[in-house]
Amino acid sequence: MLARFGKFFVVAALVVTTGAHWAALQTVAWTTMLAANLSSQQSLTEAVSETFDGRHLCPLCKAIAAAKNSEKKSAAVATNLKLEFPPVAGKIILFPPAQFALQPQSHFFAKNFFPKPPLPPPRGFFV
Repeated sequence: MLARFGKFFVVAALVVTTGAHWAALQTVAWTTMLAANLSSQQSLTEAVSETFDGRHLCPLCKAIAAAKNSEKKSAAVATNLKLEFPPVAGKIILFPPAQFALQPQSHFFAKNFFPKPPLPPPRGFFV
């Protein structure tokens, strides 16, 4: 149960962070506008054109645009903050490990980590 809540929380945080919630709300607004335009006895091309032209905004579209603009303004203010770190009072001393051994040089290359494929190559199941 706790793992499921954690996964839901991570997905919700990613959706909000990427701004996908605005896309979902805008999709709902456009769908509602298109349905309203089609029910007012307009042709399909006229309804689609009036829905997506940007001149005939519904109240939900106006609210989404206002919320996006206010979110951008608050994000712009947050980027001007500077991080300042206090000076360290004492000296930093690094100690070497007690046991230290150099590895042979042949183990430093990736080709030594992966074995070569068996020869002859294995046959497929349906061959």
